[in-house]
Amino acid sequence: MRQTRELRAVPAADAADIAPAPRERPISSIIEDVLRHVGEILRSEIRLVQTEVKQDFRDVKHAGSYLLAASVAGLFALGFLLLAAVYGLSTIMAPWLAAITVGGVVGIVGVVLLTKGLHLLKTTSMTPDRTIQSMEDNLKWFKKHVE
Repeated sequence: MRQTRELRAVPAADAADIAPAPRERPISSIIEDVLRHVGEILRSEIRLVQTEVKQDFRDVKHAGSYLLAASVAGLFALGFLLLAAVYGLSTIMAPWLAAITVGGVVGIVGVVLLTKGLHLLKTTSMTPDRTIQSMEDNLKWFKKHVE
């Protein structure tokens, strides 16, 4: 069963009933609005800082994964080079030459990963640049409109 609403005519409000003229507005109301807006701006700036910091931590985590991979590759390279030294000292045969070759290749991979990770780490900025710029803009706007 459908219910219908009865529509009633509502008398039109005068323009004066909707909002007071700007000159008639009490100073306490203006101060309340300013404080409310400042609070909203501060909350939005805090949210922006949180978002930027999360993004920066993601970037550092990404660079850290390369550094971790470089460390593992470096440890393997050291292990193969040590194994090559053992083979070289025990006998002069092909096994040690193979171990040096493998150790050299793993070492090169480790250097490439280390270089990539350090590059990513250097390009990551932990300062919330957008938030700082936004706060400076808000401060300039506030000073301009207060004077």
